[in-house]
Order: sequence, then C-alpha cells, then structure tokens
Amino acid sequence: MVWNSFWLVAGNGTLLRHTLYTLLEVLAGLTLGVTLASVTGYFLAKFPTVEKLLSPYVVASQAIPIVAIAPLLIIWFGPGLVSKILICALIVFFPVLINTIVGLQSVPEDLHDLMRSLQATKRQTFWLLEVPASLPIFLGGLRVGATLAVIGAVVGEFVGADRGLGFLVNRARAEYDTALVFVAIFTLVVLALSMYGIVTLLERRLLAWRQRPEHEILIGS
Repeated sequence: MVWNSFWLVAGNGTLLRHTLYTLLEVLAGLTLGVTLASVTGYFLAKFPTVEKLLSPYVVASQAIPIVAIAPLLIIWFGPGLVSKILICALIVFFPVLINTIVGLQSVPEDLHDLMRSLQATKRQTFWLLEVPASLPIFLGGLRVGATLAVIGAVVGEFVGADRGLGFLVNRARAEYDTALVFVAIFTLVVLALSMYGIVTLLERRLLAWRQRPEHEILIGS
C-alpha cells in the first residue's frame, strides 16, 4: 500500500511539489541560521568577556522547545514561507554558534604569535589561520544543523501551512491515509540524509589537505 501510494503521489507531482517547498524552507533557514551563528560566534570568540555575559542567556533560550516558539512565529509572520525559514534558522543557530566559538578558541595561541611575527593583517590571519584551523569543528556543527533544519521545517508545517511534507503528513493523518504518512516520512528521511551527505562531501573536499602527506602540503603551498 505504501509503494502504491508513493507511485500515485510521485506520478501526479504531489510529492515533488511538497518536497521542493520543504527543501526551500530548509535551505533558506539553514543559510540564515548558519550566517547569523557564524558572525555571532566569531564576535563572541573574539570578546571572551561578552561571551561569558551572553552565554547563560543563549543556553537558556535553548530550554524553550521549538514546538512552543513555532506558534508564535506563525502568528507574527503568518503561515507562509517566512515563518518556516525563521523556525529553521532558530533550530540551526545554537549548534553552529557553539561549534564556531569552540573552533575559533581552539586555534593555538602559538600560531597567532607566528602570524603576528610575520606581520600578517587581520584579514590574512582570518583566512589563512582561523578559518582553516576552526573549519573541522565548524563543519561538525553544520552537519548537525543541516539535519535539524529539516526538523524545524516540519515543525513549522505541522503548526500551520498549506504546503510541504509536514502539511502532507497532517493531511494524510486527518484522512487516515497511513500509507501516505509513511511516504511523507520516508521522503523526510531521504531529505535529511541527503543534507547530511552533502555537508559530509563538502567537509571531505574542504579538509582534503588534512589527508595529504606533509611534504605534499609544503610542495603544494
């Protein structure tokens, strides 16, 4: 029954339409959340005093379930695309923020001293030292955020939407169409795994230099 339901909604374009809408929410929310978290994380990593002051409030904000915040965002911004993007961004923000801070703070101080001795500018220090050194930890947070973004989109669609895979689950549940519920769930699993896989491939490409022998890195540089 699930297989027949899949071919039915795939054949008439229903599944593709709802999947693309959820994917749009996920990508937009992930981009917004990662951008805000990266900028904020860099600022907090550079100013430890500010981080100590703000960290308790940031952590406390995570004690509020996203399911409780979603209805407010739907009320304030409407049931359209904007509210879903904000929900995705909020759920992505915290893990990427923490990993950004930890990644930047893990850069050895000796390397900062080396860059200063070479009279490197702040921009050169950022691109040639801080970004490569913190990238492994940052990408770990991005992997988590990519999968959480899918959860955020579904939560928003559960609360209020007329499109998306979350909406499809709600509609199928109301119609007691269990097969269609499974189709939507399996599609969400594939979507989350795809997002995770894309970030993993990006990580392998960006961190390929870590797998190369030291002499090759020196020759290549």
